[in-house]
Amino acid sequence: MARYVALLRGVNLGSQRRVPMADLRAHLAELGYEDVRTLLQSGNVGLTSAKAAKAVREELEAAIAERFGVETDVVLRTRKELEALVAANPLGGVADDPKRLQVWFLSGKPKAAAVRALEGADVAPEVIAVAGKEIHVWHAGGIQRSPASKVLDRADLGVIGTARNWNTVEKLLDLAT
Repeated sequence: MARYVALLRGVNLGSQRRVPMADLRAHLAELGYEDVRTLLQSGNVGLTSAKAAKAVREELEAAIAERFGVETDVVLRTRKELEALVAANPLGGVADDPKRLQVWFLSGKPKAAAVRALEGADVAPEVIAVAGKEIHVWHAGGIQRSPASKVLDRADLGVIGTARNWNTVEKLLDLAT
């Protein structure tokens, strides 16, 4: 059995894409997932399954669309992947406010050209660091008017992604256990 954290992209951000977490937990338990727990209202779900990651992702996307009428992308991480991410934190020496340190969780490795463009972008005093299937972004002045956010918005990554701040990332690790 594997423990996964499922990150739902773009749910519960407005009135149109609502997925009630209590209903989601109940529905996933009905589908046979074990130890289903959620974190916050922003689409973070911990669950245990014997299924492979690809099957879990596809089943979650279909179940959420069918039950709640919300089309969403799901990005999965295992406990081991989250432990490695937290331990490695490439911007830990730069970021002094966990609310302004974001991690973009990607569905796969981004295009090499996008990585070069992101890492070469002049966004100082902000910093962008790509590590495998994650993009770490230090928003020194906040996320709202961030130059790094503008660069990320224009990037052709070739994969989908969803972002969480560092406070949430650390809570995701707890959700994964």
